[in-house]
Order: sequence, then structure tokens, then C-alpha cells
Amino acid sequence: MELIAAEKQEVVEKVRKPKWLRVKLPTGKKFSSLRKLVDNYKLHTICESGNCPNMGECWGAGTATFMILGNTCTRSCGFCAVATGRPDTVDWDEPERVARSVKLMNVKHCVLTSVDRDDLADGGSILWAETVKAVRRISPGTTMETLIPDFKGELHNVDRIIAAAPEIVSHNMETVRRLTRKVRIQAQYDRSLGVLAYLKEQGLPRTKSGIMLGLGETVEEVLETMQDLRNAAVDILTLGQYLQPTPKHLPVQEFVTPETFEYLKEKGLEMGFKYVESGPLVRSSYHAEKHLF
Repeated sequence: MELIAAEKQEVVEKVRKPKWLRVKLPTGKKFSSLRKLVDNYKLHTICESGNCPNMGECWGAGTATFMILGNTCTRSCGFCAVATGRPDTVDWDEPERVARSVKLMNVKHCVLTSVDRDDLADGGSILWAETVKAVRRISPGTTMETLIPDFKGELHNVDRIIAAAPEIVSHNMETVRRLTRKVRIQAQYDRSLGVLAYLKEQGLPRTKSGIMLGLGETVEEVLETMQDLRNAAVDILTLGQYLQPTPKHLPVQEFVTPETFEYLKEKGLEMGFKYVESGPLVRSSYHAEKHLF
């Protein structure tokens, strides 16, 4: 993605990852102990399910992003490594289990996310709210970010998240308008913007969204999406490189340079975002504790 490029580059097959995308394998006592804890409590983390490149760094620091409502999604997004299919029944013990793990791990800032549960009338929003409440009750000193689905735009379900009052509510756009149907399939660009705008209209102090780069978008399209997010009063933005999780998923069209990520960060700050996390290995929950401005 050249800074001034307006046309989509041709796909280059079997492109070798550039040096700035190399990450160390997760190691260390803290990582091992956290891995054991997650296994023992039968927790789902997006760190594992999403093949996050920062898992070693984050887990080594004793933090993780918990994924609730199971490990099977009802949607089949072209970029996501989480399994698609018919999910299990809702586990109503999960909020307590997650909250006790947060307490046991001495997590100061907890990120919660979930699969999409379009099979449920409430979209999973009741268990979402119960999980936030459980963390509040069992680990009252822990702040929270909730990275929520769009709940199909049904705002009464979004209201349950608002009422639970996490410090940050996040919903990712993932890509630009032109590519949304291809990348997110069952999602809608304007519906996601509407959810983000609604969150802010209801008085939430911090809203957040993220965009993946390298799927064939142009810089101009990224800037347009960033401006759409600012128009929805989003406070925090993350920008990271898309990495193909398996051969069945969408291929990487381009490895975006660190210089382009820095350029987009500068433009985002000029637009008025209060915090922009932008870099090849950035993911939505990366350095999430810094977003509590």
C-alpha cells in the first residue's frame, strides 16, 4: 500500500513475510502458568482462537483477552480463525468462572470479547452483561474493555452492555466499506457504524474500533473509514496487519510497511482520535490498558 496509491495492487502469491512481522514464540514461567490456568478453568481466549501474534508478549506479562459464549461462531468471516458452526448451549457458569480467573490472575485491566451468537434471541447480550457484573463483583479493582459484536443492530441488546458500564466499549469495523461484504460477509458497514454512534450517544466515555490492513484496500479508503469512525465520535482506533490464519481464509494482498502505519497514526491523531495504536502487529486488545485515558 503506497502512501499515494489509489489502485489495488495485484495479488502476489506466496509472499514471504517481511522482517517486521517476525515474532518470538511464547515462553517463560508466566506464560506457562497462565496457559495452565486457562486450561484448568476451561476458558476460551481470542489469543489462542484468533492465532494472535502478540500472545507471547501479552501472556508473558500475565494478561489475556477472554472470549465468552463458547468457541464456535455463527458467522463465517473470511479473515477469522475462530471455528464456524452450530454453537453449544449457553454456559451460565461462565461469567463466574471468567471473573474468578481474572481475580486469580490479578488482572488489572480485562478485555472481554465473544463469538457472534446470531442463534440466540438476545445475541448473547444477557451473558455479556452477567460477565461484566461478575468481574465487578469478584475483582472490583479490575477495569474492563468489552469488544462486542454488532448484535445485528438490535439496540435493546446493545443497551445491556451500556447498562453494565465497562470502561471501554469496542466494536471493530475490520475493513473498509468496499471490502466489507467480502471480508465480514454477514456484517454491514453502516450497521457497525450505527452501533458505535449509538454507544457514544448514550453517554459512554470511551468507544473504540479497529481496522485490518493488507486485504486490498487503498490508503484513501482507510482514511475514509477512519473519518467515518470519527464522525461516529469513536475515541480510540487500532490499525494492524491482516495475517491469513489458514489457506482457507482470505489471502494477504499486501504487507503494509511500518512507515504507512505511522502515517495513518499521524492522520488519525489529526482527525481527533484520542488514541491511535497503529503497527503491523497491532491487534484490537494490544496495549489495551493504555486506552484508559
